[in-house]
Amino acid sequence: MRFARSLALVVVVAAAGCTKKQEAPQGAPPPAAGAPTDTLRIGHVTSLAGAEATFGTSANNGVKMAVDEVNAKGGVNGKKVELLVYDDQGKPEESATAATRLETQDKVTVLIGAITSSRALAIAPISDTNQVPTVSPSATNAKVTKDGDKTRPYMFRVCFIDPFQGTVMGKFARENLKLSKAAILRDVSSDYSVGLADSFIKEFTRLGGQIVADVTYKAGDQDFKAQLTAVKAKSPEIVYLPGYYTDVALIGRQARELGLKAPMAGGDGWDSGKLYEIAQGALDGSFFTNHYTDENPSPVVQDFVKKHQQVYGSRPDAFAALGYDAARVALDALQRAATPTRTAVRDALEQTKGFQGVTGTISFDADHNPVKSAVVLGVEHNKPKYVTTVEP
Repeated sequence: MRFARSLALVVVVAAAGCTKKQEAPQGAPPPAAGAPTDTLRIGHVTSLAGAEATFGTSANNGVKMAVDEVNAKGGVNGKKVELLVYDDQGKPEESATAATRLETQDKVTVLIGAITSSRALAIAPISDTNQVPTVSPSATNAKVTKDGDKTRPYMFRVCFIDPFQGTVMGKFARENLKLSKAAILRDVSSDYSVGLADSFIKEFTRLGGQIVADVTYKAGDQDFKAQLTAVKAKSPEIVYLPGYYTDVALIGRQARELGLKAPMAGGDGWDSGKLYEIAQGALDGSFFTNHYTDENPSPVVQDFVKKHQQVYGSRPDAFAALGYDAARVALDALQRAATPTRTAVRDALEQTKGFQGVTGTISFDADHNPVKSAVVLGVEHNKPKYVTTVEP
């Protein structure tokens, strides 16, 4: 069976609050119909393997922190929270398989996931059909919570969306950096990359800028010299590169090898320690939008940073913060729901207003998107550095 070959239950945070790893190819047994239970089940679909594994691992660390904190305080309305985590291996089809299993076999009340837009888009129709409230930590494509003109009733997210993120960088490039000519290098296979590129172009040109080149690549490519040569020939003042860190770092190195000196810019897909490890300084002078910075002096942020360091021995990136916020928002809705049912939790999520998250104050709008700010980070000496905050 497909389940047995490719899908494993990776982590269970049990009612006692302990964490253990185990293989469970047939899934954890659901509660018996009508039987009382002293636990509440939530699921997490994330990417612990694949090209964006650092994103999924960070988010999962944040989710587990939130669940452990709630359980240490007695759980939700006297019930312990049981967390079931499935690894989708970075594949949308596995995200869909995992969501189906968690919702129909494991009988979770709420789902966290997925980590990227393409995987969240694979989950969205499943969660709507099964009526399971689902909160994505970091899927920024506008379609995740919208089906055409209709808001998806069970899909939510705690991150800002691509149109805002691309608009922020388009505005930053024109008004802060005073640049007038930009080139685009987008991953044509990624909903995320295409969405950011389109919104950047719209804002940059609205403010009087000119797009001198718009070229494409596909995730996993290794040689970008042809695209970069075409970009260099147009003499851009900045190159907008809204991709994921593995490709971005290689592109940055090859660009510098070809003598393309223009700064590059991107989105939250850059946010990984691996970016700097692979780029080896090639992205110095570049910029990217992100959801938070650990440089923020806010007590909420610094308390989270301190706890993360104590638990995992490292400073948290934005995906850890988003995973933490996604789980806390879901747990808060479980706490406020009239009954511990999927529909009641969905209703409670819709009513979320002024929730103080690590990545900002979260209030869901009519499309189940949070209204929150973005930060712009610069790359200096092969490290991220806070530049500015842009309000919605």
